Amino acid sequence: MTDHPHGETGTPEGPHPEVWTGRATNRGQWLLALGGAACMALGIELAVDSAWTSGVAPLLMSVVGCIAAGLLVLFGTLAFVHVSVKVDQDCLEVRCGHIGVPRRRIPLSQVADAVFAPCVTPHQWGGWGYRWRPEKGTAVVVRRGEAVVLRLWDGHTFTITVDNAETAVRVIRARLTPKASDAAR
Repeated sequence: MTDHPHGETGTPEGPHPEVWTGRATNRGQWLLALGGAACMALGIELAVDSAWTSGVAPLLMSVVGCIAAGLLVLFGTLAFVHVSVKVDQDCLEVRCGHIGVPRRRIPLSQVADAVFAPCVTPHQWGGWGYRWRPEKGTAVVVRRGEAVVLRLWDGHTFTITVDNAETAVRVIRARLTPKASDAAR
């Protein structure tokens, strides 16, 4: 008899935790965030120490433009520096960045299958971040590497780049199996 601490359940592949968590990080995006901070600093420097002789309007437009571009780049990149994935008994939850936004919660009852993808790249999805492509579905891509691909009952797919994606797929499939056998009856 096997002891399963903290509510773990055993399967032929091995024990699965009650709540599986995973994460993926892209340290390269910190450089982009640094670029955004530099744009903001330039805008502040222009506002504080301007020697522009052509008037207030061009100076104001430059300051506002630099600060706005800096904020967009800074917050846009910090939102996708990392992704956290949590799989519990009922759903899969994806949270991006330090504040967890954007967030997506997918009930496992909507998942038909989970597939391991050994190499997903930002190039395949048109860049980093929360992506949608009509022919491929939706994805959260924060780095190149392994991913979980969820095939939903409505025909859509949802891809998440996350470390240890193969284990996540096994955990999700183990939770789908009883529902699939109930549907077959």
